Amino acid sequence: MKKLIFGTFILSGLIGHTQLNIESIKNKAVDYKNSTRKLSLTNDEIVQGLKEALNIGVDKASAKASQSGGFNQNKLIRIPFPEEAKKMEEKLRLIGMNDQINNFETALNRAAETAAKEAAPIFLSAIKSMNVKDGLTILKGENSAATNYLNQTTSDSLYKAFRPVIQKAIKLAKVTQFWNPLAIRYNKIPLTTKVNPDLEDYTTKKAMEGLFKLLAKEEKAIREQPNARVTDLLKKVFAQ
Repeated sequence: MKKLIFGTFILSGLIGHTQLNIESIKNKAVDYKNSTRKLSLTNDEIVQGLKEALNIGVDKASAKASQSGGFNQNKLIRIPFPEEAKKMEEKLRLIGMNDQINNFETALNRAAETAAKEAAPIFLSAIKSMNVKDGLTILKGENSAATNYLNQTTSDSLYKAFRPVIQKAIKLAKVTQFWNPLAIRYNKIPLTTKVNPDLEDYTTKKAMEGLFKLLAKEEKAIREQPNARVTDLLKKVFAQ
């Protein structure tokens, strides 16, 4: 009887061990299949996937930024009073010009929102011309790696293409009409140094900065959320 019980115990142990081995083999097979699939991606496929992620991200970022309040009500990208005129802002607020300053900042952000409506084609053109030699490094990089690469390699050309759009938007939002009274009043304060920031340059850079921040968020979503991968190529390239 004892031999029978002992034999049964040994047999059950062997069966359990066999099942564990089978599960291990299955897991290794799945891992091998996944690694083979990932390795089968060519650099061209990876680059096209990265560009497609940026294209989709730019469309969404531009749509969000161009909404009413897209800049002005979004703390992440809201454009503040020019940094180089910070002393001017502080002194004018001290003499009770809060409303005028707030109106000026609102006009700046409205200009950025208006310009964002035309941003997508400019960014899409930059993405199309972007030269990527090592797509895998970007794919395996941080959550905003593709956005950062786009910024680093195309920001000069983007600026040149986007500034005229900002220029028109500034006129439409009447930014200078809100700025001039502030500058005139400030210059009347004794012992102050005149401040004359380039509002077109400032707004262009801050608007681009805001759009890149929104684009980075969209890229992060595609990397982390399967439901954000809305095309077969995105699913293939960004699958984990």
